[in-house]
Amino acid sequence: MRSVTGRLMLLDTASLYFRAYFGVPESVRAPDGTPVNAVRGLLDFIDRLVRDHRPDHLVACMDADWRPQWRVDLIPSYKAHRVAEEHETGPDEEEVPDTLSPQVPVIEEVLDAVGIARVGVAGYEADDVIGTFTARARGPVDIVTGDRDLYQLVDDARGVRVLYPVKGVGTLQITDEAALRGKYGVDGRGYADLALLRGDPSDGLPGVPGIGEKTAAKLLAEFGDLAGILAAVDDRKAKLTPSQRTRLDEARPYLAVAPKVVRVADDVPLPDVGTEVPRAPRDPEGLRTLADRWGLGGSLERLLTTLTR
Repeated sequence: MRSVTGRLMLLDTASLYFRAYFGVPESVRAPDGTPVNAVRGLLDFIDRLVRDHRPDHLVACMDADWRPQWRVDLIPSYKAHRVAEEHETGPDEEEVPDTLSPQVPVIEEVLDAVGIARVGVAGYEADDVIGTFTARARGPVDIVTGDRDLYQLVDDARGVRVLYPVKGVGTLQITDEAALRGKYGVDGRGYADLALLRGDPSDGLPGVPGIGEKTAAKLLAEFGDLAGILAAVDDRKAKLTPSQRTRLDEARPYLAVAPKVVRVADDVPLPDVGTEVPRAPRDPEGLRTLADRWGLGGSLERLLTTLTR
């Protein structure tokens, strides 16, 4: 990976194109009638993000494997409810709306032709790619995602914040450590422990029975981190209720593996890619062909205008 010293913007691409798909009417179609609402919506999102935040570097982070086997081996329920079809070799197929799936390859082709770096790494989720870019960045980082799991990367000292779309990307919740403490009672480092204690049904994470978000926050405030909480379970003088002590003790097998599943990786083997915001299309002719084929119209034109400013 090349050195990144300016402001880096990392897109959780699948999170954003899902939002675009559900936020833009399916009546937005290509000349042949194929829905392109996710494609055009994502281009509009990127245009607005670049205009409003002016990053020096921009990476569309992809899920090369949305349900890595190494996470499933540790917690078999991990994202199990989202599996549409299992495969003996290669990643399982994720349940995706029928009219969204065909748009994903179009999104990838358009991003490549525009020249926006697109990075996915076999065996890892986009979150892990984002975690690794963040760990290696030498300047401030804006992570654009609708996934709260990435709150764990928030770090005021390093200038790492999450831009969470509330409505499209025109209204973003800027999440820094003050915002996390105000809502969850933890900082970025503590958010992963909070998440694994409370669990997350949307990711198939069971959590510790009887330990909800508020209780988890109180335990972390009292004992510092997961290791401190588990040490308190063994310390009869520690301020735990009998039921909390019992539940945490019974959950030790889960708590032994959950941190590796919940915490994003920061050691992904990233490819050597140029991440600078493109000032001109990488493949102008190919981009014209895609624009005509898919009827990308004003969405693409606005983005290209923004990039050249």
